Amino acid sequence: MNVPLHKRETGATQATLHLFALFHLNLAFSSIEDEQRDDVIRRCYWPLLELAKSHGPIGVEATGFTLEEIEARDPAWCREARRLIGEGRVEIVGSGYAQIIGPLVPAPVTEANLRLGNEAYERLLGQRPRLALVNEQAYSAGLVGLYLDAGYRAILMDWDNPAAHHPEWPAETRYHPQRAIGADGREIALLWTNTVAFQKLQRLAHGDIALSDYVHYVRAQRCAEPRTFCLYASDAEIFDFRPGRYRTEEALDGGEWRRIGEAFAALSDVDTLRLIAPGDALSVSPAMRSALRLESAACPVPVKKQRKYNLSRWAVTGRDDLGINAACERIYRGLVRANAVATAWKELCYLWSSDFRTHITERRWTEFCTRLAKAEAKWGTSTAEFIHRPRSARTGGRSPSPASGRGKSVSSRHIDIETPTLKARLDRRRGLAIESLHFADDAGPVVGGLPHGHFDDIALQADWYTGDCVFEAPGEHKVTDLEWCEPEIVRTADGDVVVSARIETSKGAILKSLRFHASEPKVDFDLTFDWQAFDRGSLRLGHITLLPEAFDWDGLSLTTHNGGKDCETFQLKDQSVDHGAPVSFLVSSSYGIGMTEGWAELGDVTTRIRVDVDREAAPLLGLLTHKRIGGSLFCQLVLSALELDETRKPAPYAGGPRLFRFSLSRAAASAPC
Repeated sequence: MNVPLHKRETGATQATLHLFALFHLNLAFSSIEDEQRDDVIRRCYWPLLELAKSHGPIGVEATGFTLEEIEARDPAWCREARRLIGEGRVEIVGSGYAQIIGPLVPAPVTEANLRLGNEAYERLLGQRPRLALVNEQAYSAGLVGLYLDAGYRAILMDWDNPAAHHPEWPAETRYHPQRAIGADGREIALLWTNTVAFQKLQRLAHGDIALSDYVHYVRAQRCAEPRTFCLYASDAEIFDFRPGRYRTEEALDGGEWRRIGEAFAALSDVDTLRLIAPGDALSVSPAMRSALRLESAACPVPVKKQRKYNLSRWAVTGRDDLGINAACERIYRGLVRANAVATAWKELCYLWSSDFRTHITERRWTEFCTRLAKAEAKWGTSTAEFIHRPRSARTGGRSPSPASGRGKSVSSRHIDIETPTLKARLDRRRGLAIESLHFADDAGPVVGGLPHGHFDDIALQADWYTGDCVFEAPGEHKVTDLEWCEPEIVRTADGDVVVSARIETSKGAILKSLRFHASEPKVDFDLTFDWQAFDRGSLRLGHITLLPEAFDWDGLSLTTHNGGKDCETFQLKDQSVDHGAPVSFLVSSSYGIGMTEGWAELGDVTTRIRVDVDREAAPLLGLLTHKRIGGSLFCQLVLSALELDETRKPAPYAGGPRLFRFSLSRAAASAPC
């Protein structure tokens, strides 16, 4: 039953509304300098414990790193928190050692993060939490099994973004615990957080709304049946403290925690409102629970709050998210090879924290880059060595030699390639874009280009290619590699055909090399961008375009990993998907896939295309578009190296050219995972 707001104050008797709140503690917060941390503990974390003593139980969520910092600076805080936990005034909520975005990192990294976090909770607070707040509320089905295996019995996740893509869910679902279905089929208990509710409490604390208005808002969530409602699940550091990030920050009056206490006291005075611990909310209205899939093809990784908080925020924006994520990937591979000890994994978790990928201050960015480079020098592959190392040195292939003329044909515009495993046509006038690619086992070409006018929709009435690169910046002309080029064509001793070209653009040269394999149905792309700067904008690569006539449209699906051990498959029938659609002039994309094991597969039951990304070079973000337009289909997977949002502040982790490596192949007929 979902009673309209204007009717909930009168009429039928109101049942109990069970209220819970948790406060997120993070001393690695991007815009807080190290010397401000003592002030944060004094101004924010101690008043939180006072709030719990007076109005608890209250949830407190902190990373293991934050607890270690508090213990080092003010050990009395941890002792008091431990005492309040024992008295039931505080419930500790977990998140891991660092605030890592799980759908962007390989599963063993999240496993280490949760394990190290649990060890810190037990050591410093005396217990391991059973309830977890998903970091930045960036959820994927693959994470469910990792949380269960780490000992968690429930997670907290934002309601608004998943619900926006599941109109079949009853509106009442938001007021009751549910179960989230993981990629491995297991389920975990689920509590909803609420964006509007936590923003209401923030506005009350900051003096923007009156206490009476706030209490009226909360009371309006009641109905004739018992409900649960999350009052708050966000930062503690925004009350009675300002990091100085925004010019428009309100002046402090010292009364924000006091106003929160007054609000909790006022809510407690209402007979039908009851403040409970977050974990206790799991026992409310069990009959209302359903097993839900939070993800969808249109929104494979739901994230908190507005759409500007999408996966690209920590993958390909910031100062140099892609560069530092690649360095972390190289360190991760080194730790696995070396069977490294726990302290090394703790350092990697710290370095992969989301806080270094958003509004990091200049000084902290410089310190972070130094620390990251030190870890990379010890465990990974140095950036310069990696970028300039040829693919043959990494794959065991042989060096190319001049082509004998077999396996290729050059006309004035087109280059026709043939090996025992594939046929391809390249367009010299369009920077070696692939016009058609035909794998040996298929009846005809499966990916390539769609000519101008193929679609009736004016928005898609352009030429569409496979293998091209496009940079777009606000108010500027596009920069692409779709230019006439003079390629070099060579055949290796293995029979592979390698086509290379240097394409000049207004921002610098793009060195493009395509290897067409003879022993397997596969094309390798090596793209080196010798640009002086990567400014604010989007850089999208690959543009792998399915040819509509080669596929069963109703059978199309996308399979990949978003941070879990098990892959996730998204059925595309009747789905309209546009991950790369801009949110606003400031935010250039909406959703994405993490491809955390370095691959994605796209196709129907019999014909599937596999895209492999070299994450050590650059862990590119996947952006899928899938639309039925009139009598045709537009389905394209793009690899994003850069997106635009308000965190973008170009500052490269390491100088020199940027290397991007990915491959396109015919997937095996067997299931990918």
